[in-house]
Amino acid sequence: MRTTVTAAALGVAALATAAAPSAAVPAGAAPPGQGARCGPGELCLWAEPDYTGSRTAHELTELTTEACTALPEGSSAQALVNRTARPVTTYQSAECEETGDFETYPGRGGGTWAPASPYRVRAFKIWES
Repeated sequence: MRTTVTAAALGVAALATAAAPSAAVPAGAAPPGQGARCGPGELCLWAEPDYTGSRTAHELTELTTEACTALPEGSSAQALVNRTARPVTTYQSAECEETGDFETYPGRGGGTWAPASPYRVRAFKIWES
């Protein structure tokens, strides 16, 4: 019975999405209500998942590309938005060591949105291309 109810609920959700395609968020686009929180050309990091907690924003004008930028000691990020036109790699290590986890988020027009990093981000690099 539970499977039937779940399948029926998913079917209704799929029909609702198909009937109203403008309500769907395209891949890589900003989640509803988040666009104003990270401006074009910025890399924004949040201390907690789902774009909550304290937020920091970084622009290319204040950074050296391809250089490791550590977050302040004792701080980390768990959600991010890359609205730069360049790829950004985040690191679990504060020294951008590749012995810990790291992930690269592409730079593209509308931005790359990651509501939950698989690790605590302690540093990042913005690449030339």
